[in-house]
Amino acid sequence: MSRRDHAFARCAVCRLHATLCICALVPRLRTRTRLVLLVHYREARKPSNTGQLAARCVERSSVEIFGKRGQVLEPPVIGDDEAPLLLFPDDDAVPIAQHAASEQPIALLVPDGSWRQASKVRRRVPGLGAIPCVTLPEAGPTEYRLRAEPREGGLATLEAVARALGILEGDAGPRTAHAMLAVFRVMVERTLWFRGRLRDHEVTGGIPAAALANDPRGAVTRQSLFAREQT
Repeated sequence: MSRRDHAFARCAVCRLHATLCICALVPRLRTRTRLVLLVHYREARKPSNTGQLAARCVERSSVEIFGKRGQVLEPPVIGDDEAPLLLFPDDDAVPIAQHAASEQPIALLVPDGSWRQASKVRRRVPGLGAIPCVTLPEAGPTEYRLRAEPREGGLATLEAVARALGILEGDAGPRTAHAMLAVFRVMVERTLWFRGRLRDHEVTGGIPAAALANDPRGAVTRQSLFAREQT
């Protein structure tokens, strides 16, 4: 593989360009809450997806794909000892904090996709209509800057999961949320750097030496960064 080919190769797991790979930074967090991610098939293949990164962070998590034409969906598997919750602000949703003291372990089901895709999951996936919906409290704006956010107060999926676990996991909640958001920030900032929207020193933890030595951004992006540095 040539230097140029390597520069444009993507990691097969995190899907960032190989020299910007974040896999070594992903924590493995043991939580009482089990994460069940319901990913729209169009969202699943996007390098900017954060839901699957959230699932990698949390042990015992699972990922289910929905939305394919003709797909026969099965109800999510919920353990006999688990209390299922769907993280989505439907009309009958209650604050997630009401379940923070649950004696049963919680299975947290989280739709992952555009607002339009996520809003249909409760109708399309069997069994979800009977699962209580919960919402997050307002806790500051999103740090996700890779896509335009169509809804005020909207969050990336990983941010929503981190905030939910921050509430449901009791004393361990803040540490869990912090660990997830740390790798999320690196993922976002390395992607913004690759797109020419951040300078090297603006990226949390800096840019890996391999990316600096074999800059994968291309001449056009490098020229635009040079122009920014002159302003």
